[in-house]
Amino acid sequence: MSNPVPPRRAPDQPWRSEGAPSPAPTPPPKKKMPGGWGGLILTALIVYLIANLVLSFFDDGDEPTISYTEFSKQVDAGNVSKIYSKGDAIQGQLKKEREKPGDEKGNYTKFLTQRPAFADDKLWDDLTKHGVTVTAEPVVQERSFLSNLLISLAPMLLLVVLWIFIARRMSAGMGGGMLGRKTPPKPVELEPGVKRTTFEDVAGIDEVEGELNDVVDFLKNPDAYRSMGAKMPRGVLLAGPPGTGKTLLARAVAGEAGVPFFSASASEFIEMIVGVGASRVRELFAEARKVAPSIIFIDEIDTIGRARGGGSGMGGHDEREQTLNQILTEMDGFSGAEGVIVLAATNRADVLDPALTRPGRFDRVVNVSPPDRGGREAILRIHTRTIPLADDVDLAQVARTTPGMTGAELANLANEAALIAVKRKKRTVTQSDLSEAMEKVQLGAERPLVMPEEERRRTAYHESGHALLGMLQPGADPVRKITIVPRGRALGVTLSTPDSDKYAYTEEYLRGRIIGALGGMAAEHVVYGVVTTGAENDLEQVTSIARGMVGRWGMSELVGRLSALPSDAQQAYGLSAAPQTLDAIDGEMRRIVDECYESACRQLRDHRDQLDALAAALLANETLEEAEAYRVAGVVRKAAGPH
Repeated sequence: MSNPVPPRRAPDQPWRSEGAPSPAPTPPPKKKMPGGWGGLILTALIVYLIANLVLSFFDDGDEPTISYTEFSKQVDAGNVSKIYSKGDAIQGQLKKEREKPGDEKGNYTKFLTQRPAFADDKLWDDLTKHGVTVTAEPVVQERSFLSNLLISLAPMLLLVVLWIFIARRMSAGMGGGMLGRKTPPKPVELEPGVKRTTFEDVAGIDEVEGELNDVVDFLKNPDAYRSMGAKMPRGVLLAGPPGTGKTLLARAVAGEAGVPFFSASASEFIEMIVGVGASRVRELFAEARKVAPSIIFIDEIDTIGRARGGGSGMGGHDEREQTLNQILTEMDGFSGAEGVIVLAATNRADVLDPALTRPGRFDRVVNVSPPDRGGREAILRIHTRTIPLADDVDLAQVARTTPGMTGAELANLANEAALIAVKRKKRTVTQSDLSEAMEKVQLGAERPLVMPEEERRRTAYHESGHALLGMLQPGADPVRKITIVPRGRALGVTLSTPDSDKYAYTEEYLRGRIIGALGGMAAEHVVYGVVTTGAENDLEQVTSIARGMVGRWGMSELVGRLSALPSDAQQAYGLSAAPQTLDAIDGEMRRIVDECYESACRQLRDHRDQLDALAAALLANETLEEAEAYRVAGVVRKAAGPH
């Protein structure tokens, strides 16, 4: 199994890398205080003065100043507990609260007063008489200068912390996370002991592997090519359907050559702010050049590489086009990107910008197609290396019955078989586990649906009609399995796959496919004289095949040898052909389908006994395998010839 790509360390680094050496640590840049220290000092001074004014205001309002006459009255009344005197200034504390003098509101216990110079010396006698304590420490404790300083500095320190926090957030947003980093990113290394992906982990695409071996040889022996004046293609575009192993191939090239590998998805370069993508592309190529020779892999490049001028941006300056322009500039060699080879993957090579696929950029296009039978067997062996297989497992037979499957689908098939074996509490994966996994992948999961007996009998005839016509049609795909167990959205399924992969189809074979697809509807018509909604999926297949025969493959004399309909089903008909041509296509499609339906009904009437036998066997067993189905129908299994 292949190893996963290492994760990214920095969230704003839109690529991953493996096999790249760790860069030497760079000293952090000296940080400057945004706004300057002068402004900060001036602000701090203003805050200090304001704090002192506020503190002095609160200090003045705590202890009231009373008259000496009031003080004498309180002494005579015995309401003074203690006093402190410094010169003629007296501080004191009452035993009981009194209202503040004058217009001031509230009560007081501590007070301040001033002894007049002309007063007599009987104060001491009065104090002694009423038991007033004369202390050596001030009654009203005032904060020291240091305490006042610390209290007044607290708002200033809070302001400094808030200032620095906001400045860092702004610098990180504007300079780091949004418009590019100030410090270079660190490449990610593979964990120690983890084996890199090589061509041993890739199978089923030998012709593509041969194309990429040139890249591997150039990366291993660049001097031999330079001495001959040969230049390696700057970019290799891997085009093919999803799941065919394009990303795995790119990693295998880097692992085989033993060079650093940087991988990224094209969508990760795109951000809301214009210019971010181009900045990230520059950083990626700069990192790759530092450790050259190296490989850059961009997945789903059609995200940013679509043909320009389609009106998607305002004046051609949108973020996607700027990112594409930067990639074109980097790959053109203008920046001296020697030793850096760019691999890219897409399943929409037809929509790429011509400037991207011209010589000097992606000048080599490698088509990655689904594997053939031998390739499927090799892929299954790779994906079952870590799965314990029973002795009865025949991977070659599984490969024969899975035409058109990609590498990802085969990997899913092997994993589903392992999951089924675990559920059954087995120690090994058997052939039956693989067969059930294949049915689950191709036909859908079983549904616990209880059907009425009459509907179950009609479904048996429907599937028997498909199967019998598939057996009777010359050159048709062999019937592999018939079942009336509900799977997915279908009430029953007939599975037919070819003995060998087919790459071109004759008109006879396609007509046989249409007759087989109409077999279910024809069987219901012959047996019950009615038509049900169970043929919806069959009619969709029939319509698709008939449309291709008439409008794309020139199999109609009336329409002629031309391609009148687009291959892309999403495109509207009216954009590609004249109304008269479309009418002719509709008429020819109806003619072909009507002829095939009449043929299906005629054959089922002629072989009614075999149809009844198949339906009875299905009602009794629910599922018939290939050999049992041919035996019950009384049809000799013939090897399919080339078509």
